[in-house]
Amino acid sequence: MPDASTFRDSTQILLPVRALDGLREGLEERFTLTIVETDGRCRIIGSPVEIKDASAYLSRNGVSIA
Repeated sequence: MPDASTFRDSTQILLPVRALDGLREGLEERFTLTIVETDGRCRIIGSPVEIKDASAYLSRNGVSIA
């Protein structure tokens, strides 16, 4: 059986809240995502397709996804 972390990696992005400065509105307009802020971190949750596209969008806008 696959490891649960594999599924999490394909359905969420974890970033510092400040990484979304000026980009959050664009993310919410372009993609179907849930964005949750906790303890200075942002958890962006969505389907694997939406997460892949959102990750590409963030990368194009200078956000490093590690």
